[in-house]
Amino acid sequence: MYAALIILPLIGAAATWLIPFDRLRPKVLALFAFAHLGVTIHMLTFTPPESPGRWFHFDALGKIVLLSTSILFLACAIYSVGYLYYRRERSNRMLCVWLLVCLSAASMVTITHHLGLMWVALETTTICMAPLIYFNRNARSIEATWKYLLICSVGVALALIGLYFLAYATIVANVEPSLLLDDLVLYAGKLSSGWVHAAFIFLLVGFGTKMGLAPLHTWKPDAYGEAPGLVGALLSGGLVNLAFLALMRVYQLCIATKEIIFFQNALVVMGLFSMIIAAIFMARQADFKRMLAYSSVEHVGIMAVALGLGGRAIFGALFHILANGLTKGVLFLSSGNIHRSYNSKSTDHVRGALRRLPWSGGLFLAGFIAITGSPPFAPFISEFTIISSAFIQGRMLVGGIFLFSLTVIFIGMALTVLPMVMGEVPAESETTSYRDTLGTVGPPLVLLLLVFVLGIWIPEPLLDLLRDAATILEVPK
Repeated sequence: MYAALIILPLIGAAATWLIPFDRLRPKVLALFAFAHLGVTIHMLTFTPPESPGRWFHFDALGKIVLLSTSILFLACAIYSVGYLYYRRERSNRMLCVWLLVCLSAASMVTITHHLGLMWVALETTTICMAPLIYFNRNARSIEATWKYLLICSVGVALALIGLYFLAYATIVANVEPSLLLDDLVLYAGKLSSGWVHAAFIFLLVGFGTKMGLAPLHTWKPDAYGEAPGLVGALLSGGLVNLAFLALMRVYQLCIATKEIIFFQNALVVMGLFSMIIAAIFMARQADFKRMLAYSSVEHVGIMAVALGLGGRAIFGALFHILANGLTKGVLFLSSGNIHRSYNSKSTDHVRGALRRLPWSGGLFLAGFIAITGSPPFAPFISEFTIISSAFIQGRMLVGGIFLFSLTVIFIGMALTVLPMVMGEVPAESETTSYRDTLGTVGPPLVLLLLVFVLGIWIPEPLLDLLRDAATILEVPK
């Protein structure tokens, strides 16, 4: 079953490469995305044993991230059928191929316990996303692509140095060199403290860059702003979670080596700084897709703070993986529709979206309400859990900054979103051929319904999965 998760998308990638018809490729993409979700659900229900050599092991942390990624990818794949109908001016072969290769690499990140293989898979997702960001093939998109490649590659390279330090720490400790997570946890008490400290710093900076934690976030506004909506959704709701999973693996090592306080404090500081940066740059943001990029900076900050706080906040961080990922899908897919209709991302030109596009405008407005942590949507549950945990622990300053940042961000987003969706369509607004269809509003609508349902009821199997994952990251007292 492990092989199926990785090989199935690669077979789909080969099929879409060979298919000569542009209109058929997105349907094949959706078919393989549906099959991948089916395999994922089967593996969640009947968890396979760890592989020989223990390179692959499907634990609760990997299950949560894979489930979120697979659901979001299926929604984006179905959306691509309607979206690419309006983009017939260029071939979609590379888009479909690289999406499926990225899904294969993302699956490997979630099931491997070998940190070296995890690094390779993460770097593969970085490379796969580059041609997707460049899909529009203009000067701004190529600038965004190069910025994304350079900054993320440097970050992943720093993470590789951190892995080298970990491997060298095993040599200094005179134990068998290994990058298997289970082996490193087993030898944790014998590892050289100095090399382990250095490794954790490089891994935090490296994976933090991939995740988009401030001040390592500078690639995000350009990449999210220039990429198609479905690519932005996968970047913000999918790849961010993969990098966060890598940080959680590092967190497991920190617990075993008794260096957890240092790592937790660093996560809290970087997380709060990310939220503050997002609050500053989101105010009066004229480009609504760049606004969503800064929203992503905010939410990776939320997850980092939660991981750093520990305790019940861990449960909030794990639930936020699902809540944020699915809500970002709603926002990016609906914003893609609005962009296509107005042929502009500027709030100077986009007005009255509810009148021109009642479905997409309504979804974007509902997504804004959800992503800002308003009830009854899922992000409210995760954010409330994190905030309450901070105050219960007596971390008043952390909780105060957290709440203040959320308030400023809500106001900043409202000043951008409400004028976009309300009011009259400007008389000088460009008329385009785009109209809302079932194919372009159905996927974000389903995602919104999932976010709503999870906000009022968490199914017992999912609740058990979240508890099991939280137990893995529990710090012994």
